[in-house]
Amino acid sequence: MSQKPPTPLLLCADDYGLAPGVNSAIRDLIARGRLTATSVMSLCPHWRPDAAALRALKDKADVGLHFTLTDQPPLGPMPTLAPDGRLPPLGRLMGWAYRGRLNAPAARAEIRDELSRQIAAFTDAWGAAPDYIDGHQHVHQLPGVRDLVVEALAALPGAYVRLCGEPVAAVLRRRVAVPKTLLIAGLGGGLARMVRARGIPANDRFAGVYDFAGKCPFTELMPRFLEGIGGGSGSRTLVMVHPGLPDDELRRVDSLVEPRRAEYDYLRGPEFAALLDRCNIRLTRFAGLLAG
Repeated sequence: MSQKPPTPLLLCADDYGLAPGVNSAIRDLIARGRLTATSVMSLCPHWRPDAAALRALKDKADVGLHFTLTDQPPLGPMPTLAPDGRLPPLGRLMGWAYRGRLNAPAARAEIRDELSRQIAAFTDAWGAAPDYIDGHQHVHQLPGVRDLVVEALAALPGAYVRLCGEPVAAVLRRRVAVPKTLLIAGLGGGLARMVRARGIPANDRFAGVYDFAGKCPFTELMPRFLEGIGGGSGSRTLVMVHPGLPDDELRRVDSLVEPRRAEYDYLRGPEFAALLDRCNIRLTRFAGLLAG
């Protein structure tokens, strides 16, 4: 009996540009064929110096914009949302979004301008527009942000967007960070409707959310993320990861440090390769999801 065709999977590493160790880990995994996309924080100072090194791998992975509206200095003035020169923490931004504050004219103008600046910073260093747009901490899904992201995508022919929806049954069956996963998935319904109405390409399944607390090792998490997606083509699945090599800059700017090393070690090793073989999964860029 012949084996079913492998299931295509887009494996995307977030946060390129955040720190040198994150950048080098992501490039190494792309070179090894263990990643097929990476999302760039173009407002971070380590994007431009490391853009050329990533460009040498441009035929191996999609490279997109990780639109950032939290915790970092924006690229331009944002007197309403970042009056002290630093973007708000996620909890505050979410509160503003669901109280309608981000829909106020001044806030909308600031978000639109900052999105334009981050796209320009990406394009200037990369030499081309981003292949896709997603959001750091999934902010691209928030009310007051998502329609501006869709507006930007409509001006980037062929660009796709990350959707974060998952079937509730799959989340409950996986038993990994269930409340967090359901919250992120639930936030994405409005964005999903918008991009489908506009015909913007997107994945239709998503995984990779966990709490980073180390209660379950990453070696056990990845098999759960891939559960149920193998065995043939038919879904456009995207799994999000956060590999990195800890360094002083990463420790200075982010609290997520050692879990990045654990992800990197696993993704580059033989256990992950064996998992892909066992599940009959082929890592691919987004175009491969469409073809699959």
